[in-house]
Amino acid sequence: MSETKQSTAETFEFRAEMKQLLHLIIHSLYTHEEIFLRELISNASDALNKIRFRMLTDRDVVDADAERRIDIKLDKNTNTLILTDTGIGMSRDDLMSKIGTVASSGTVDFVTELKKKGGPVDAQLIGQFGVGFYSAYMVADEITIDTRHADPDSQGLRWASDGTGSFTIEETDRTERGTTITLHLKEDKGEFAEEWRVKQIIKKYSNFVDFSIHVEGEEVNTVDALWHKSKTDVTEEQLTEFYKFVSGDFEEPLGHLQVNIEGRISFKSLLFIPKKAPRGLYQEDYNYGVHLYSTKVFIQDDAKNLLPEYARFVKGVVDTEDLPLNVSREVTQASPVLAKIRKVLTTKILGMLKEWSVEESDRYDTFFREFGALFKSGLQTEFEHRDEMIELFRFESTAKDAGDYVSLEQYVDRMQSGQKEIYYVLAESRTGAELNPNLEYFKANDLEVLLMVEPVDAFIVPGMPKYKDFELKSVETADLDLQKDKKKKKGAPTKQASKKIIDRFKSILADRVEDVKASDRLVDSAATLVVGKAGMDSQMERMMKMMDENFEGSKKVLELNLQHTLIKNLIALGKDEKNDGLIETAVLQIFEGAMLAEGSLTTPQEFVRRMTDIMIEATGKDN
Repeated sequence: MSETKQSTAETFEFRAEMKQLLHLIIHSLYTHEEIFLRELISNASDALNKIRFRMLTDRDVVDADAERRIDIKLDKNTNTLILTDTGIGMSRDDLMSKIGTVASSGTVDFVTELKKKGGPVDAQLIGQFGVGFYSAYMVADEITIDTRHADPDSQGLRWASDGTGSFTIEETDRTERGTTITLHLKEDKGEFAEEWRVKQIIKKYSNFVDFSIHVEGEEVNTVDALWHKSKTDVTEEQLTEFYKFVSGDFEEPLGHLQVNIEGRISFKSLLFIPKKAPRGLYQEDYNYGVHLYSTKVFIQDDAKNLLPEYARFVKGVVDTEDLPLNVSREVTQASPVLAKIRKVLTTKILGMLKEWSVEESDRYDTFFREFGALFKSGLQTEFEHRDEMIELFRFESTAKDAGDYVSLEQYVDRMQSGQKEIYYVLAESRTGAELNPNLEYFKANDLEVLLMVEPVDAFIVPGMPKYKDFELKSVETADLDLQKDKKKKKGAPTKQASKKIIDRFKSILADRVEDVKASDRLVDSAATLVVGKAGMDSQMERMMKMMDENFEGSKKVLELNLQHTLIKNLIALGKDEKNDGLIETAVLQIFEGAMLAEGSLTTPQEFVRRMTDIMIEATGKDN
């Protein structure tokens, strides 16, 4: 600490509006008290940068060979925090204009506006004033500044104030260049004299400033700001360690993207895609993993405006000088800069994923296995990049083993000659999809079907009705353009018998179905329910019912396999009226069996009771 000379300290009164502004700063502007340390470190870093730039052309300064650094000393006994930098220091004019007042003729207008509003303050208006230093009065009841400017003929000075009515300035015998700020902490703010607490704040907010920060002699900010380095100067080991630092993950990342943009907007970023989906990713309150910085100073984590929601799995940092901030640097404004950065980053991320999908399919499949469901959900909100996203979508398929993916492009490349549609089935699982009776025709004719088994698939399908020149068609729709065998199959019922049994089903089921018709898609099953003209897939209906318990699905079309033994048996029984009761029971059982298979049967008790009656009659055990 420098010693004061025998000269008398001069006392200066804060102007009236300055007193009001100090009260506002101390009690209103900052959400978190810990911000004060970030502000002091930012000011120290600015001072160190100024001396660095000056010494590029002028080394005639005080302590020309002094190491440029920031030191913090703590004393729990005296409840003080002392921060020292070896920066450019301050002159008397600096102390008067930069510390003694919030130097702006607009200050009066600012305070006047506060009085008029009587409520929240415009953050942009606050941001016009360099009041970061005064945030220290949230935790300190007295502050002393000892400083000496870098000019060789400069004088050591001390500024002191309790932040209320006045401040003093006096000369000292300080010989070293730079500034020392001593905070006499309030009685209940002793936590800021604790070493662990101060280190915690530095690592959160100031870990990447340009200069080393030492707390009680130990360097705290040891992680490099890799996004400011050239790609060729960064090793994979450094990237992995940096990823673990910003993400809290223990594994190495799946990949990274480094972006450096200079122009109408300027920013640097280093983004990572994890290997595994983090816990809670699909919860609404999940925090985004991109941190926002301004010139290496932490501004905000969970920066939602920097990436679309479907990319919230991305971790990393974005650093820009172009972002307007409020005085606390805590809350970013709705700024066109953010929108432009988001646009660039979205394009770059999609470009990287496209590159993976073409050149590193295993890596891309790993990505899609972990994040595909979230990524696909973006189709509902993404309009600018819809085509790129659809190209990146992957699905399971009847042509691949479980767990393997295909793209729409790969599907189209394998389509049979004359095939006009891309076929898919919605289901809760691959097993459920493969057991769907509506797949029987496609299996028998070696036609590939996409197995859409993610819940999100039901919502994205309406958003991509076509891919290139091919419509996407559910195998559950009634109007499929199937290649029909016009020849009468051996053992098939006559047209008259077929019409009679179909009419019998229509009569018994009445308004429970939209229609009953002969099936061209069934091979092994007796019947299936398919979507009518205004209906939706069974899986989509289940999703709608989960969201709205009052939702009622549309009526379905019942298709009958007229070649099936059960249907032919019913045709034979229909020749004798005494079998009408059994036929009606069988028809109801066939219909509800089809409902059970698609997951829409709501009264299984009646189905089981009827099944029991049929088995009793078949086994002759009616007692």
